[in-house]
Amino acid sequence: MTPLKVVPRLLRVASVLLAYRLDELVDAAHLYRPLKLLRPLLARPRANVAQLPRGERLRLALTELGPIFVKAGQVLSTRRDLVPADIADELALLQDRVAPFSGSEARTIVERELKSSIGSLYAQFDETPLASASIAQVHAATLHDGREVVVKVLRPGIDAQIARDVKLLRSLGELAQRWHPNADKIRPLDVVAEVEKMLENELDLQREGASASLLKRNFDNGVDLYVPAVHWELTAQRVLTLERVHGISSDDIAAIDAAGLDRKALAAKGVRVFYEQVFRDNFFHADAHPGNIWVDPTRTGEPRFIALDFGIMGSLPEADQYWLAQNFIALFERDYARIAQLHVAAGWMPADVRLDELEAAVRTVCEPYFTRPLSQISLAELVVKLFQTARRFELTLQPQLILLQKTLLNIEGVGRMLDPEIDIWAVAHPVLKRILRERYSPLRTLREVRKRLPEWLHNAPQFPELVRDALRQIGRGEQRSVSDPQALQLLRENARGLHRLLACGMLGSALLVAAALLWTMAPQHGNWPPLLAGGAGLLTFAVGWPRSR
Repeated sequence: MTPLKVVPRLLRVASVLLAYRLDELVDAAHLYRPLKLLRPLLARPRANVAQLPRGERLRLALTELGPIFVKAGQVLSTRRDLVPADIADELALLQDRVAPFSGSEARTIVERELKSSIGSLYAQFDETPLASASIAQVHAATLHDGREVVVKVLRPGIDAQIARDVKLLRSLGELAQRWHPNADKIRPLDVVAEVEKMLENELDLQREGASASLLKRNFDNGVDLYVPAVHWELTAQRVLTLERVHGISSDDIAAIDAAGLDRKALAAKGVRVFYEQVFRDNFFHADAHPGNIWVDPTRTGEPRFIALDFGIMGSLPEADQYWLAQNFIALFERDYARIAQLHVAAGWMPADVRLDELEAAVRTVCEPYFTRPLSQISLAELVVKLFQTARRFELTLQPQLILLQKTLLNIEGVGRMLDPEIDIWAVAHPVLKRILRERYSPLRTLREVRKRLPEWLHNAPQFPELVRDALRQIGRGEQRSVSDPQALQLLRENARGLHRLLACGMLGSALLVAAALLWTMAPQHGNWPPLLAGGAGLLTFAVGWPRSR
């Protein structure tokens, strides 16, 4: 987008900000100050918004500016470690509901994408949409075998509109990066990148279908969470056909009570489902507001949730998932020293940070919470405050963790709406400990060894050459001229340690491979031989591992 093309849209943004009396935010951020000269030419502030809180005025302005700004506001609402609470609360209410496009146009898109007439695809297709949002809208339909479905259709021309507005948003982000006094903390270009990634995912409905399929497979028994099935023969990049489900929005307390559902059981189940998605499956619904989380009204004996809209899903790198789980356990057990150690070990903080100072800062945040009854402690609020505190120690936070923070806020909000007295800690702690116990058990380790055995056998012939190269490097290192006797002694100890590590590593690898082979024959020989071989292999690794000094 050329500078000349940016100017009209930029003036439109400035005009809306002024109309909602947000010019004080612009001035405070040192942005667009030259636009002060143009204020007489722009829209006058609206008198009826003067008494509204600043967060509500910002929410209304972003809604008027269009879908890309709504998405940016939704992302900003997750940054409670950076955005004031009153603004974050309002931005969390942003909904991208817009006027629908014509049903005949939706029919045309479906026929073009699925390469067939609407009559051959569906027995009935309702041109009046059930719901309409900024990216797509949803139509009811019936298959030829009588099953009810919903058809999600991308808006016509949405790709070009999104691309144009993303370029504008990037230009605004570059201005903020250059002139905002706290740009290094807010990281506006990172926020823009998050919006871009989110929109890129939402513009591919086939990807959304794949996410729905995986989530359904993770909860295949359907007892706690039901996910509608994808009709792949009626799905493409711009069209998604799903099984139609019926339910009650999780914030409609009166309807849930009228259906005779146990709200306390539902609230506890919602917390359990969240932790299972994050720490058991490493694949979680990252847009879990009440509109996307329904309650099944037919399951009075065993209440369950229904998930909708799979455009925004989250996962964590395996290492971050492990460190985050350990941090939660330490938080549940009020082990502040371990929280400090885990943050450094995970690489989220510099290695030279003072652990005692970090521990004291974490204790200062957490201890006041534990004076309250556990049912009144907000885990989401506590995590936000810990992130804010950790920023003083140069915390480096992954975007995936921010998405997880948003989901935690949503899930806790749903849980407390259903049961204001829910003890989040009492529900979450045993679930997380059980998941970690199963995930890192010796049996699971042996299963992973068996899974990777073909790759190890394939690479095994290269191992002697790697050992030879390592030994040559050791030899070259020992031949260097070192005048300091202590340094020489340290080099010798390191060389002996590496020799020991290589030897024990080779023996340990052999024992683990043997354990995997025995595991494949477990039905004939029982489970004890592979367990003993695997244990011996792990013990050999432990013996050979370098000792800390």
